[in-house]
Amino acid sequence: MNDAIVPGRSCPLHYRYGARHLARTAEAECETLYVVGGLYGNDVALDAVLAMFDAERPSKRLVFNGDFHWFDTDPAIFARVQRRVLAFDALRGNVETELADTDAAAEAGCGCAYPAWVGDGVVERSNRMLAALRKTVATCEGAAEQLAALDMTRRIDVAGVRVGIVHGDAESLAGWGFAAEHLREPAPRAQARAWFDQAQVDLFACSHTCLPVFHSLDAEAGAGRRVVRTVLNNGAAGMPNFCGDSSGLLTRISVHPVPKAHAVQRRLGLRRAGLHIDALAIDIPPERWRPRFLAQWPAGSDGHESYWQRICAGPELAAQDALRSDVD
Repeated sequence: MNDAIVPGRSCPLHYRYGARHLARTAEAECETLYVVGGLYGNDVALDAVLAMFDAERPSKRLVFNGDFHWFDTDPAIFARVQRRVLAFDALRGNVETELADTDAAAEAGCGCAYPAWVGDGVVERSNRMLAALRKTVATCEGAAEQLAALDMTRRIDVAGVRVGIVHGDAESLAGWGFAAEHLREPAPRAQARAWFDQAQVDLFACSHTCLPVFHSLDAEAGAGRRVVRTVLNNGAAGMPNFCGDSSGLLTRISVHPVPKAHAVQRRLGLRRAGLHIDALAIDIPPERWRPRFLAQWPAGSDGHESYWQRICAGPELAAQDALRSDVD
């Protein structure tokens, strides 16, 4: 077996925490929880997220669960994103973890731990994008230290329902066990059920893998559980998630229905134990965001090559295909 570290493919040991790490007392309780993963330095999306959160009634909490930086090589945009995100509850993703490591020769590359189905070209470009972003961090005094201080996981209760918040999966910061592609297969779903048992949570909120999926892993609640165990992967807050839809996505878990002003932004959702669990669209006006992206990643750049098509057209996924349920 070859144990060599491959930049962009490997998962460093210090990324790993294990599902049992989440079997702890919740750090907070609230009636409405927003989980925003994969903002990717999109400050236009950030404006929309904060406006939506402001419209929620009290007893609310907003968690940015990693990769809130990525496209923001402009130092002013980077600093603005970091300042506004860190005013709320923030976890580090692989991007922030690698940016916190000031060693320009760090072996993890971008830290994405890409699986085999992702092409080598994507991996190589991501490694170079991280290297470019390191140069931005070097111009922002204290930014790396702030990122290094962030946690990797969070436990929050919403009306007694236990939510485990991670960036990747239940084992690792950059794990792909909650990827839509993995959860199509029986063995990964069985592993996910075991992680729920080990973590002693009812819901997992995650991102990292860039494609959204709300996957319920049981036919019904049982063995003392109030909630069908469900993986809530919001895909990306800062990029399109569905074909022909320019919006980002966030995960909302609440005792209250979606405010009427934002009802049109509900792309998919569930009702569990009296909770409203929804993927809400984040409005990213193309006329505002695309010029900002191009100013940082013009045609011919790594970021443009990897992401421009998705930014313009979205991935080949329909919203109804992101909602799944097992019947055992």
